[in-house]
Amino acid sequence: MGYVDRLLAREEKIVFVTRQHWISLLPTILVDLGIAIVIIAFSVAGTLFAPPLPLLGLILLLIPLGHFLVRFIVWRNEQYIVTNRRVMEVKGVYKKHVSDSSLEKVNDVVMEQSALGRLLDYGDVRIITGADIGVNLFRRIAHPIRFKTTMMDQKAGHSAGRPPEARPEDIPGLLARLDELRQRGVITPEEFEREKKELLERLR
Repeated sequence: MGYVDRLLAREEKIVFVTRQHWISLLPTILVDLGIAIVIIAFSVAGTLFAPPLPLLGLILLLIPLGHFLVRFIVWRNEQYIVTNRRVMEVKGVYKKHVSDSSLEKVNDVVMEQSALGRLLDYGDVRIITGADIGVNLFRRIAHPIRFKTTMMDQKAGHSAGRPPEARPEDIPGLLARLDELRQRGVITPEEFEREKKELLERLR
């Protein structure tokens, strides 16, 4: 079981996964390639004067190669995930950073694509929520249109599956029903506490 799979709650499933577009690696590729070309040029020129220089050049080539590999691994481990309940941003190789927004808290989604972004299929997606953070900005992600439409489809399905707003006099009965579902293992204790909190807030 992968790291992301362990983050999923009961009956939660991954619907769509993307990451930053490969164009975000372009500056790293160009810099490391330029350094490698310079090292190779000096190594070839050095064969006429100092035989040890080519061997030193080969060793120095490990620097841009290693730098690119590290950047690639970091890029590969950065994921933007849509599930049937939330949107997650997962970063880090060994030290993980995970942030998520519940679909029911998403108020609006803004997508921006340049002309090049439309051609290569990447763009920025800004998720506006009712949470304390307020805005989540995902820059240069691949397949932004599919990411946005998948998220909105899941939000619509999530909202459609929720029961109508409860009246204050119905809340005690709903709490009892929630507790029964918790005892039967249909919902997790965390889900019970979350739903209980939302119901109690309606009594205020």
